[in-house]
Amino acid sequence: MRFALSEDQTLLQDSVSRALADLSPLERVRKYADGDECSAPDIWAGLSDLGLPGLMIAEEHGGLGLGLVEAALAAEALGRMVAPTPFLGSAVLAPLTLKLAGTAEQQARWLPKLASGEVIAGVAISEAVAGARDDAGVTAANGRLSGKALFALDAPGADLLVVADRTGRLHIAEVAATADLMPCLDATRRLVELSFDATPAEPLAVGTTLDRLRDAAWVMLAADTLGAAQAMLDKAVAYSKERKQFGRTIGSFQAVKHLCAEMAAELEPARALVWYAAYAFEHAPDEAPLMAAHAKAHLSEIGRFIARTSTEVHGGIGMTDLLGLHYWFKRIGQNRQLLGGPEKVREIAAKLQGLIPA
Repeated sequence: MRFALSEDQTLLQDSVSRALADLSPLERVRKYADGDECSAPDIWAGLSDLGLPGLMIAEEHGGLGLGLVEAALAAEALGRMVAPTPFLGSAVLAPLTLKLAGTAEQQARWLPKLASGEVIAGVAISEAVAGARDDAGVTAANGRLSGKALFALDAPGADLLVVADRTGRLHIAEVAATADLMPCLDATRRLVELSFDATPAEPLAVGTTLDRLRDAAWVMLAADTLGAAQAMLDKAVAYSKERKQFGRTIGSFQAVKHLCAEMAAELEPARALVWYAAYAFEHAPDEAPLMAAHAKAHLSEIGRFIARTSTEVHGGIGMTDLLGLHYWFKRIGQNRQLLGGPEKVREIAAKLQGLIPA
């Protein structure tokens, strides 16, 4: 048995990477991060031409009908370029929600629009997954939502929202009463606070759907961190071959060699972990929750190590805006905490294994 990416999967990731090199260079990322744009429609439109919004949507609804492994490969490419896109909400979590819990009518109404990129979807499940502060959380009654949802993903400018209430039940809403940008670490992925005031919404399924959504989100965040960490490693290696001190490139110094080697040694096994977690989501459902938790927690730790070490290799210039390293550094840092930091994720993993009471 061959445990490797297929030719089609490799081609998909290469195609997304080439498109992003044109659509989302560092100058475009910087313009988005330093401005007040809620979204980058030019980048998403270019990726829509590749069919990326419909990656996980069935062909009958205008999508490509691919799975979470392919989505993880795309997420890795997006993380490598720190691209400001609504990929997680629109291309992964919203289609998955409708697939698992939507009625035939809801699927027919929304999936073709999501596949074409016509509709952008945001997702508000942070409280249900990672816990909520006392004044947060959404309640549902008589087809309407009330309350606040914090740290909503891809919600700025969204046309459709997937919302989890305090009981863990999922709903879809077309309108939120208020969407306020929240202060956040990563300026390339804006988070919002959604305020609902008897907002009309359609309930979806109960049960394990939220858990499946959580697992998919954890894998996607791990893949995004994988791409961002690989970019930081590549930049550190390239810089070590160019920067000279005492008449020699710093890459020839043993200490710098060791730093780069340690980063590579930590990152390469993590790649297989992310791939298998994505594979298990669809082909080994009994293992999927635990593998997703391992991927999210481990990449959170590995990503932080590489972000710090790469910056150290760059020396003082690594802390400046000139190279833009901070965009990857902050992307990794925010991914670490979204939908639960590694400590919270490990706690959930321990409950899944019966090591601590659920």
